[in-house]
Amino acid sequence: MSVTRHDIGPRMSQAVVHGNTVYLAGIVARDAPGKSVTEQTKNILALIDGYLAKAGTDKSKVLSANIWITDMKTFGEMNAVWDGWVAPGHTPARATVEAKLASPDYKVEIMVVAAK
Repeated sequence: MSVTRHDIGPRMSQAVVHGNTVYLAGIVARDAPGKSVTEQTKNILALIDGYLAKAGTDKSKVLSANIWITDMKTFGEMNAVWDGWVAPGHTPARATVEAKLASPDYKVEIMVVAAK
């Protein structure tokens, strides 16, 4: 099976497609650093939509999601955005944990795996 990489960098690719599976790197709010969890989550999910489209799929085919937030007190705030984004009837397997992220400007990071 072939492997296709999108947005290749020196350390990682933003998306890797192997067969009919799309793996996204952990996505942070590059257009909303330092903003609220709501704004960061909206930005991240828009970026995920773009990477999935580039790989030939969409959010209705997301299989799993890993979400890291810097403060579990913002879990509800992040979920409010997530719940409005996720495709009804196509909710993925998901885990959310509290973690220190690479930069204090980021409050949320999301990584997904999707089918094509």
